[in-house]
Amino acid sequence: MSKNEAPVGLTIMEKLIALVLIAVGALTFYSTYTNIASAINPVFFYAAGLVLVVLGIVLLTANTD
Repeated sequence: MSKNEAPVGLTIMEKLIALVLIAVGALTFYSTYTNIASAINPVFFYAAGLVLVVLGIVLLTANTD
């Protein structure tokens, strides 16, 4: 293993956390969209869901060299 390579376990966990972030963000966005009347401030939850999805996509596509 080279000195500059990331450990395999770290790379796998990074990708799994990214998938979890995407799932949680999508679930937050979808549940706010379907129950818009019950949310106090739906714009906050829309934004939070989108931020989580974007963060998950960035983590998923990041290259750990």
